[in-house]
Amino acid sequence: MLRNIFNFTLIASTLRLATPLILAALGGLYCERSGVINIALEGIMLAGAFTAALITFYTQNPWIGILAAVTAGVLVAAIHAVATINFRANQVVSGTAINILFLGVPALLCGVFFGTTGNTPQLPREQTLNDWQVFNPQESPLLASIFNQNPLVYFALLAVLLTFFVIYKMRFGLRLRAVGENPEAADTAGISVNRMRYAGVLLSGAFAALGGAYISIGQNSLFTRNMTAGRGFIALAALIFGKWDPLGTMIACLLFGFAEAIAIRMQGTVNIPNQFIQIVPYVLTIVVLAGFISRAHPPKALGIAYTKE
Repeated sequence: MLRNIFNFTLIASTLRLATPLILAALGGLYCERSGVINIALEGIMLAGAFTAALITFYTQNPWIGILAAVTAGVLVAAIHAVATINFRANQVVSGTAINILFLGVPALLCGVFFGTTGNTPQLPREQTLNDWQVFNPQESPLLASIFNQNPLVYFALLAVLLTFFVIYKMRFGLRLRAVGENPEAADTAGISVNRMRYAGVLLSGAFAALGGAYISIGQNSLFTRNMTAGRGFIALAALIFGKWDPLGTMIACLLFGFAEAIAIRMQGTVNIPNQFIQIVPYVLTIVVLAGFISRAHPPKALGIAYTKE
């Protein structure tokens, strides 16, 4: 039984399931490094998932769907940015409002476009993001089982390395971190606090929407109501667990992806009700938050609105 659960395909499953978490968490990293809390990752992922499925259905091109999803994510994030940066609204309240809004908006639009109340039509396989055949399954079955992945899986892993370089090695990252740690000093040094915070929030929208699009047209072939199933909140937990560091955040996302992969493998193989198995990733999220949130040291200005004197 254990051999059926723990094998090399589990690695591939972990990578696939961790990908939307990595993308959303990287978005949260850019946003929160600038000093803005982004509870809205869940809602932005739903916006991206729905937009990707909708546009792909009408254009029959998943890459156009991806581009549309990223655009939608940036627009939703812009709402959060205007509310929290320009009007200095409570950042948690603004993010929560966006989450609540996008629990209902996709279902409403499904009714408008398709006459249903919760899902888009099934997309043909050729209109979804299919795995890249890097290795021939007949010649290298082991390597093929692990590395023949969806293109967004590779992008997510590459984005972690690029984010590490941007945050720690580039001027943009230095300014972003300065704004998140001490906006007054950054402003004195001639850095536009509002501009940097806008950049962080909008980047979070792009990445989170990309994670949502991966779920709807990468892992699946349609949008269903609330299909992100709390992954935006799990991504926030991974961000805390990873201490707002790209590599640490990726490791945390892989841990959550591994837990979800194990939960899926265990269904039907152990004498435990599936409902209890399915809650494993969420229980892990609670344990991580309870055990590590007190030890984590977020950016000092996180959640604090800045007013130029």
